[in-house]
Order: sequence, then C-alpha cells, then structure tokens
Amino acid sequence: MKRLSFVLFFSVIAMLSMAQAKYVFYFIGDGMGANQVLAAEMYQAALQGKIGRIPLCMTQFPYSGQAATFSTSYGITDSAAAGTCLASGKKTNNGMIGMTPDGEPVYSVASKLKEEGWGIGIMSSVPVDHATPASHYAHAEKRYEYYKIGTHLTQSGFNFFGGGGFQSPMNKENTSDINLYELTRQAGYSIVGSYDEAKQNIHVDKMLFVPASDLANPNKGAGALPYAIDRKEGDISLAQIVDIAIQQLSKYDHFFMMAEGGKIDYSGHGNDGATNIHEVMDFDNAIQLAYSFYEQHPDETLIVVTADHETGGMNLGKEDSFELQMLQYQKCSSDQLSNRLSALHKAKGSKLTWEEVKGLLAENTGLYAEIELKEEEDEALQKAYKQMMRKQGTVKTLYEDINVLVATALSILNHKAGMGWVGENHTAAAVPVFAIGVGAERFTGWMDNSEIAPRIYEATRSK
Repeated sequence: MKRLSFVLFFSVIAMLSMAQAKYVFYFIGDGMGANQVLAAEMYQAALQGKIGRIPLCMTQFPYSGQAATFSTSYGITDSAAAGTCLASGKKTNNGMIGMTPDGEPVYSVASKLKEEGWGIGIMSSVPVDHATPASHYAHAEKRYEYYKIGTHLTQSGFNFFGGGGFQSPMNKENTSDINLYELTRQAGYSIVGSYDEAKQNIHVDKMLFVPASDLANPNKGAGALPYAIDRKEGDISLAQIVDIAIQQLSKYDHFFMMAEGGKIDYSGHGNDGATNIHEVMDFDNAIQLAYSFYEQHPDETLIVVTADHETGGMNLGKEDSFELQMLQYQKCSSDQLSNRLSALHKAKGSKLTWEEVKGLLAENTGLYAEIELKEEEDEALQKAYKQMMRKQGTVKTLYEDINVLVATALSILNHKAGMGWVGENHTAAAVPVFAIGVGAERFTGWMDNSEIAPRIYEATRSK
C-alpha cells in the first residue's frame, strides 16, 4: 500500500511537471515583507476580538518560500535593481532598469513571452513608468529617466498597461519631443480614464488605463492611485485594473500579467502602520480576482506572489502592548491627514489653537478620543504643534512630506498598537513567496530573488 501511494504521488508530480502554464499572474508587493503580511492578517483578527490571524488569499496558497533581495551594488536593494531581477532573473546595481551593471540590456519574461505571441499586461498602483513596472519593458541606466522609460513603454507592444500615468510626460531635456500620451496613442493604444470607460473598450488590442485626472492635464507629471484608506467613490483601485486586464487579455490563448502593489512601499517609507495594512489588504483583493480566474482554469494557471524588498523594518508586538485594533481609528493616510492639517493651518493662521488641532487628531486618529494618552505622549504632540506653528514642521520621506505633528501622532498610535519601525528606508529582510497552480511547486523553500523569473518561465515551457 505504501509503495502504491509513493507511485501515485510521484505520478501526480510528473503530471504537474508536464503541464504548461498558459495564464500567468505575477504579483509584486513593493515593500511587503513577511511582517507586513502578518500585520494585515492579525489586524483583521483583532477587529473581531480574536488573538491570531485571519488568512489573506495569498497566504492560503499551497506553496510558499522566502527570497533574499540584495543587489549587485549593495546588500539592501532598491526597487529598480529588485524589479529588474524579478522581471528577468538578472541582478544589477541599484538604480538600473533592465540592464546589467556594465550597461547591457536584459530582457524580462514578459518580453520573451510577447515575442512568442502571448498577451501581456503590466499594472501598478503607482505610475506605469515607476521602477517595478518599468523593469518589465524598459532599459535605462537610471530609474529616474522617466521620459526615456515612457518611450520604451510605447515601443514594447504590450497589450495592457494600467496604474498612475506618466511621471514626466514631457521631455524636460528636449521640449520638442512628443508628449508621451500622444506617443502612446500613435503606438496604437486606446487611453481610458475610468473603470466604466475601460469596460467599454476591453475589445481593443492595446490599452493604457490611468486616472482621468492624469489625462485632464497631460503635460503634468502623474501621481499614484489614492491609498486604499483614502479612496473615494469613482477612484480607481488596483483590483479594478486587474479586473479590466483579465477581461482584455482573456482573448489571447496565453497571457502574462504583472501587478504591483506599489503603495505598500510608500506607506512603509512613511511608517504609516494603518495605511500600510490597508494597502496589503487591497493588494490581496487584486490577488483574489486572479484566484477566481484560477478556479475556472486550474490546470492552466499559475499565480506567484512576492515582493521586491521590505520597507521600514516593521516589527510587531511589545511585551506590554499589542493591540492592532487601535489602528482602526485612523481614518486616512499620513499624506491626507497632513493635507487636512495644512488646510486648517492655512485657514486659521497664527490663530490655530491646540484644542482645534486636538479635535482634528481625535477625529482622524482616535487619539484624545477612543485612545487615552500618557502625559509624555501629550507633551510630545504639543511640542510638535508648536514646531508646526513656527513653520518648521515637515518630515520628508522618499515620496511624501509629512506634517511633523502628523508624524508624531501616528508614531504614538503605532507604538500604542504594538507596531514599530526600524527606519524609513528599505531593509535587507527576506521577502515571502506564495504560489498556486501549474508549476507552483517550484516556489518553495529558501531562494534568491534571481530564481523567481526563470522558474516562472520554466512553468510556461513544460509540455
């Protein structure tokens, strides 16, 4: 009986290795370390008064592992080097897109599959020419060569792009060059600015799906999609982009899509715990759509989820306090709260009182309302208020300028909830890898991030 069981087991493994992935979903959570994933799960449990976790879709996949992320130039990678490695399997220096350290172009799995006739989609919650999406179609010595990267997008021939618009639609070095949106149209792309408009155009061969606000002023550089915690009715979400991409690419016999949860990283740089958790959950909502597709095509679909690096050095739990449910009282991101406080300060000027500021904090963070403060915490906030009133009140992170009072308030809130941060930048921490579907057994155990892209490509080769 045992012998028969072993025979059957290895027969199944052999059959799996012979199967071919026809539909590949590649999800990259920018800045998403293992603790970011666990925080989202434990937060959901805490909201229900439970100790433990409520699993996300990604953590229920049957295969998992961890990946090291260092680049060739430093033990801590940036998104350009990590994105290049995840796209192509080739390590490079920090800051380089789709190139080796000596400047030779490297080609992504997406580019190879495009040459073989696959439908290709690249999407993100940040601009489409940011480091991670760009690594799948562009080649640049510097990640900030946004106009050059944008021209590579138009030349890629990929069938779908979605996310924030172009960072630099006009070439600042040569203003006679064509606006990137116009160049994209000339390359045969239909450009849409809303979910409803995108649904009406899923029949097109090539689509660029970005917020209408970016298209309203096409000469201005675009921003990212709103944080999930700040999203209003009519705002585009990553899940909506993935939904449109699935519909648009399903006309092809084979397709590959990469979707990045880019603002997990933004909120990590800002040490914004509640916003970070909402971004991870929002990213998982997009993964859920891919999983629903997998359920309909289980013998032809591969889903791989990983991250380019961890951001912020998030740690969970203090001996005297671990109450993640406190984060539910935060109603908006640090960026949005900074804007609200700045607007109030501008309206009131020097007459802005501490009591008015306390009211804003109570409404948006729960501090002074649902959450009691210690004397030293109150003193820290009043000190930040005075600093702000002297117009010395900005904390600069990689992507945002956060009001010093907001930064202080959220630091206190995070601490009381039991969440801490090592710093505001990337770390060398290993990142999780989750997989399900055809070839998913390749993604287990300890690995280097350079091994992920080749294994995805292998899954598309098997017969």
